[in-house]
Amino acid sequence: MIGRIRGILVEKTPGQALVECGGLGYEVDIPFTTFFNLPEPGQEVTLHTHFVVREDIQSLYGFVSRLDRNLFRLLIKVNGVGPKMAAGILSGLDAQQFIRCVEGRDIKSLVKLPGVGKKTAERLLIEMADRISQLKGQFMPASSATAESASSTPELLFTAQNPADEAEAALIALGYKPQEAARAITKVAEEGLSSEALIRLALRNMIPA
Repeated sequence: MIGRIRGILVEKTPGQALVECGGLGYEVDIPFTTFFNLPEPGQEVTLHTHFVVREDIQSLYGFVSRLDRNLFRLLIKVNGVGPKMAAGILSGLDAQQFIRCVEGRDIKSLVKLPGVGKKTAERLLIEMADRISQLKGQFMPASSATAESASSTPELLFTAQNPADEAEAALIALGYKPQEAARAITKVAEEGLSSEALIRLALRNMIPA
């Protein structure tokens, strides 16, 4: 089991980071909530990880916080929730937001997550109600850097000829339908916004948890 990786962040895109460690480059699948809090390429990064091994694929999932990683591990134990859906859930909601949804039985916010229908949302509320107690003591206040990034307009973190197209593609890769992604980006599109800013604002509008 690979539980943590620390190295130099070489590249980052919505959904994946490339981290160089000991001369090796690790492709790490990440939720958007982790992507938003990564440092600039070239800087050191530490990710808490979970290694998924299946017959046809091996994937390394990474998270900036141990709480998010531990919640991911609980989510994939829920019937019908695989690693990709769990990462999608943590792309729309961070761990503390998800826990508040479960405690408040907020099914409306859960069904707005990509791939989560009413039945899956109900199953999440039922099965996670007891499991989230395992995360007791792991709640941590946001760092000043994280708090600032959540309240301010993000800077350009990666370049593209058309940030709106890149943001739309990222939402589609997350699991939203093309029409949903296009509408969400159109609603928040403003000249000068980076792809990351558009993604963040679109998710905030779609999942106001």
